[in-house]
Amino acid sequence: MRPLNIFTSMLLMSTLITSCSPAKKAVTGHQNVQLSVPGPKVIIYQTKQDYSQQVPVILSEDKKRIESYPDIKDVFSAGSLAYPTPLHKGFLLDNRGISRNVAFLNITYEAFSKLPATPSPEQLMKMITDKDPLLKMYSCGIRPSYKNIEEELNAKIDANDYSAFTKIK
Repeated sequence: MRPLNIFTSMLLMSTLITSCSPAKKAVTGHQNVQLSVPGPKVIIYQTKQDYSQQVPVILSEDKKRIESYPDIKDVFSAGSLAYPTPLHKGFLLDNRGISRNVAFLNITYEAFSKLPATPSPEQLMKMITDKDPLLKMYSCGIRPSYKNIEEELNAKIDANDYSAFTKIK
C-alpha cells in the first residue's frame, strides 16, 4: 500500500509544480500575423448562358458524379429563393455556395422547391443542362469585409479591376 501512496504523492507534486509555472509574457511589437476571419465567401461569376434561375449542383473534378447538391429546402436564403444577385457586365453574385465545378440543372429554383422530395444524385445527373457553364469566376474575399457588397463589386467590375480577387476560372 505504501508504494501507491508514494506514487500518488509524486503525481500530486508534479501537477502542482507544472500548474504553478510563471505566466508567459505577451510578445510585444508588431508581428506580421495573418488571421483567418470566418465568413461566407464572395464568389462572382459569368456563365455561357443565363442560368440565373437554374439550380446549381457541384460535380466531381472529372464531372462524372455529383458531389454536392441542395435539398429542396436549401434553395432558400432568409425566406426567399437564393437566386444569384445580378451584377454589372453579366456577372452574378453567388448566394448558394458554388465552386468551379458547378453545373446547372434544367429546373428552376421555384420548381425545385416545390418538388415533393429531393431527387437522388442519379436523378440530378440526368437533369444537368451544362457541365461546363462558366466563362469566368472570381473569389472576392468574405462577405463581412464589404459594407455594400453589390455597390463595391460593381465598382470593381466597371473599372475592370479584378486585382484584389482570386481568379478561379
